[in-house]
Amino acid sequence: MTADALAADRALLSRTSTAERVAAILRTRIIEGYFPPGARLAEDAIGSALGVSRNTLREAFRLLSHERLLTHELNRGMFVRTLTVPDVVDLYRVRRLVECGVIRTITGPHPGLAAVAAAVDDGQEALGSREWQALGTANIKFHQALVALAGSPRADELMSGILAELRLVFHVMADPKRFHEPYLARNREILLQLQRGDGPGAADALDVYLRDAENQLAQAFAERET
Repeated sequence: MTADALAADRALLSRTSTAERVAAILRTRIIEGYFPPGARLAEDAIGSALGVSRNTLREAFRLLSHERLLTHELNRGMFVRTLTVPDVVDLYRVRRLVECGVIRTITGPHPGLAAVAAAVDDGQEALGSREWQALGTANIKFHQALVALAGSPRADELMSGILAELRLVFHVMADPKRFHEPYLARNREILLQLQRGDGPGAADALDVYLRDAENQLAQAFAERET
């Protein structure tokens, strides 16, 4: 490939870079629960708010569609995906492989545990103020911090997409307080095990924890569909 051919791609590169940043913003908002499943993403409103062109925004939408966060409906526009029970099963399969695999290796002090502890504290604060969306966000940050213990940018990137999809799953719970509150106590226990250097014990506890959550969510989906 000649330099002239590469130069012709310069504009595309600039737009793609911006689109990736826009996609990151929207992904974060999905993780934080601002865009529920089934929500229509209005191009004009979002493009104006972010100060980006329609082409850039559509490229960001395309990136998020590849991550299974958005879906396009002909003549209607772009929507946040509504997930299914098979999605839940697959998400939790990946979570057990990644999260349990990471923390099982922790056998002593780790500087990344400060972020894990901060997420637990954020959850306790959200519980005290009865902010259930914030409690769900703190729970997601807890699991992000667990994977970050691996020190792997690739694992972090994988987990970001997984947890964005997971936030879409959480919307199926009619009573978020009842769902999230018990897991806050379990988060704290896993943190204590890691602080003691008992990564294998923490991984075993997390495996049970994730299976319990998967079963609850799958049941909620089944009840919604009946």
